[in-house]
Amino acid sequence: MAAVDSAQKDSASVALPGLGRALISAGKLTQKTAEDIYRKSQLSRTSFIAELTGTGAVSAADLAHTVSSVFGAPLLDLNAIDPQRLPRDLLDAKICQAYRVVVLSKRNNRLIVATADPTDQEAAEKIKFTTQMGVDWIIAEFDKLSKLIEASSKSVSDNLETFSGGGDFEFDDVPIEEANEEADSGAGDVEDAPIVKFLHKMLLDAFNMRASDLHFEPYEHHYRVRFRIDGELREIASPPIAIKDKLASRIKVISRLDISEKRVPQDGRMKLKVGPNRVIDFRVSTLPTLFGEKIVIRILDPSSAQMGIEALGYEPEEKERLLQAIGRPYGMILVTGPTGSGKTVSLYTCLNLLNKPGVNIATAEDPSEINLPGVNQVNVNDKAGLTFAVALKSFLRQDPDIIMVGEIRDLETADISIKAAQTGHLVLSTLHTNDAPTTLTRMRNMGIAPFNIASSVILITAQRLARRLCAQCKAPADIPHEALLDAGYPDHEIDGSWVPYKPVGCSACNNGYKGRLGIYQVMPITEELQRIILRDGSALEIAEQAKREGVRSLRDAGLYKAKLGLTSIEEVLAVTNI
Repeated sequence: MAAVDSAQKDSASVALPGLGRALISAGKLTQKTAEDIYRKSQLSRTSFIAELTGTGAVSAADLAHTVSSVFGAPLLDLNAIDPQRLPRDLLDAKICQAYRVVVLSKRNNRLIVATADPTDQEAAEKIKFTTQMGVDWIIAEFDKLSKLIEASSKSVSDNLETFSGGGDFEFDDVPIEEANEEADSGAGDVEDAPIVKFLHKMLLDAFNMRASDLHFEPYEHHYRVRFRIDGELREIASPPIAIKDKLASRIKVISRLDISEKRVPQDGRMKLKVGPNRVIDFRVSTLPTLFGEKIVIRILDPSSAQMGIEALGYEPEEKERLLQAIGRPYGMILVTGPTGSGKTVSLYTCLNLLNKPGVNIATAEDPSEINLPGVNQVNVNDKAGLTFAVALKSFLRQDPDIIMVGEIRDLETADISIKAAQTGHLVLSTLHTNDAPTTLTRMRNMGIAPFNIASSVILITAQRLARRLCAQCKAPADIPHEALLDAGYPDHEIDGSWVPYKPVGCSACNNGYKGRLGIYQVMPITEELQRIILRDGSALEIAEQAKREGVRSLRDAGLYKAKLGLTSIEEVLAVTNI
């Protein structure tokens, strides 16, 4: 009798979960069966619902229909859901695995979450606390829910291992101080090994493929990585969208950026070793977009400044004009062209030629892209008040011989640069103009007096980068005589003594092209050009006089490269469409 009373007392002391009580009320379980299953789940440290479906007391399908009916919640067949289209950035994957839930979508400030147990208050509170959003339950079958969660987790891991190549990765960071060490909450995410391997592989692949930029781009349902190779963007990888925040955090940490700031753009730098004695700089730019932070990493190879002027692709007469200009003791040399046309490499090649122990060189850039030992380089910081104009004024108090200004953006910077060029300094700078003649009228429109332009500017070079034809697979192109005339060739040059080439494509190149070459318009400011500037002549007058003096236009310079078989006529027309 005492044993019976003890058993009844133990049974009464069992506090069944809400799901158990609901199933008893619906007649799916007896009180004793529910209590036995609950005790078993406690002993095996599994969830009540896992033990319930595992023992076969109630099937997963029957359980889902019953719960949906009892609680008035909609029922969803997860077989109709595309796992790749599920949002993966609204709730941490560890919470989804721990509580067996899947976020289906977001509506206003509420999450639509699939679950097999809507009575799990701990799960609801955890989700609310983590996301600061309300929860609306959708009922799903427990077995299908578990399979979806496991498949999703395995997919992310497998994809990252595939992209990272698996195994050890022989690619070490240059020792740097990791920023934001106080952000302990993100430390585990940032140091996630697959993320680190994936990023290292992308950087190494970009370097080996001669890419100039890497683009990490998040979208609503997918994530992509693109490389700019020979001026064209190519999609390289499409990793799981779930990695976007961890990848952004990793890049920010090694670039000394604020990992907690995701609302405004940020700029930084990082360095990586690609060999025992080879270090590559990367310039990092983040941009908040609708679905996360887009990150662009530009590869800055310091060896590009050591290539020498011959490697840049100047024709002999163009090279001679440039060398004569940089050999002058004072004056202004301007390099013009759009972003990505190689202006910085051209400037640093000139600086490398001028960089000698007896010469004081100072540069102001935003930011400094190539590190050149022996040159005093300053990064402009507008927020701190260090503008181009402020840096230039400071340079003039430090006894410089040569000054390089990253870009002339306003009248104040232009005015100081011109005064420096007029008072015994060689000044190198850039402007964003289409060609050399329009650079002079652009300076006039900025408010610079014609006399100051004529007395300070000694040479202007405009440039473009065109893709170089692959030497292994290029083939002769059959282009009609009329098409060559339309492209810009004079009739007397179309005499059959040369053959234009076209891209074909092979395993050694990128759609028939491999590498790039420069197209240049090098225009010295002669006395006749100075007279045109002084009387405020137009860009057309300047261009006509420059042509009479033997200066090729950008189009003519490009057509000459095509005539030599270095690039295609289509490529020349594309990059010199001005």
